[in-house]
Amino acid sequence: MGGAGTTVGHTPAESDTLELGMHELREVAGYAATCARAALALFERERPGDERPRVAIEAAQAFAEGAARSKVLRDAAWAAQRAAQAARGAGQAAASDAARAALAAAGAAFLHPLAKATQVKHILGSAAHAARALELGGGDNPAVGADHIERCRALASPVVVDVLKRYPDAPAGGGRVGELLRELDVALRRQD
Repeated sequence: MGGAGTTVGHTPAESDTLELGMHELREVAGYAATCARAALALFERERPGDERPRVAIEAAQAFAEGAARSKVLRDAAWAAQRAAQAARGAGQAAASDAARAALAAAGAAFLHPLAKATQVKHILGSAAHAARALELGGGDNPAVGADHIERCRALASPVVVDVLKRYPDAPAGGGRVGELLRELDVALRRQD
């Protein structure tokens, strides 16, 4: 059955506007924070003292629990992006993806009600980046990433799945993170 703003069997067109309530945004942000949190220890082990990803995940969780969608949340997301860039510049790819997971978690609160495939990254990006970080931290082992994707599939509430199904399928591209994103997208869309 289609979610609010869609009809059964309807594939959203890129120009469609979707219904998206604040309670749904909060549910998506909480899910994104949970998915990102799994890679946080990896970041903190490689970059002790840099709390920017933790702050971003905490801001996403606070929004999920009722805090305002404010500049604080947006600033935390940008700070996590800078942490990702710093880690990448230091040759710490796993830490960089862990910070990108935190960035995506904070960014989930800013999911737009536009039926664009790129918006799926706001819903599932934290899971995909965390999976890639864990893969890299596990010796670039794809099974580690697949395990995290499966955990994130199991964590998705019916609200998260319903919101996801209002959007077009995840976009092509994005390297390994994009592959992980699409794997999770397909798995969640197959759920009832």
